[in-house]
Amino acid sequence: MKKRLSRRLLKMLDDALRRFPELQGRKITVGYTAAHLGSALVPLRAGGAAKLTIRLKVRSLKYNTIGHELTHLLQGLSKIHLSRGKPENGGRIPFGEKQCDIWTLARSGLFCDDAPTYLKLPRAVRENWPIYARSVRKLCIAALEKRKSYRLYMRWLELRIKDLARKPMSMSKDNGQLTLPF
Repeated sequence: MKKRLSRRLLKMLDDALRRFPELQGRKITVGYTAAHLGSALVPLRAGGAAKLTIRLKVRSLKYNTIGHELTHLLQGLSKIHLSRGKPENGGRIPFGEKQCDIWTLARSGLFCDDAPTYLKLPRAVRENWPIYARSVRKLCIAALEKRKSYRLYMRWLELRIKDLARKPMSMSKDNGQLTLPF
């Protein structure tokens, strides 16, 4: 990864890690992958928590990818802490790619710079992501609240997103550009 290290990448990693207080003080190895947008080695045992690793495809890297991979690390860490009988930071993030997408979008608006990969999105939403990003994020936050009392919260979320696509969304004054904390 050293060959591909740039100021842009370091800034993106720093910005993203600030949204993950659970990972503060932990050593995270960041590597390179050419095969996927990103990947994470998810720790499943207490000894694995010392070896947190993510791999990123640097070309056209998005905050959403970084956040998604960091959320995978939290999925593993929350499983370790749950098996020890002490859920960390308000509970655990369930395993799964869709769950990872939901928790990533709900965590911060920073991660709304690209459409999630695993959530089922109508074509109109995926192709016009900047217009729908804020609304989808709000729905993800609502879905996590709904999860407390409704087991089918992911189905509920995908139906609400589908409803969004049926309503014409207008461009806001800022032409649908998301603001990022640069």
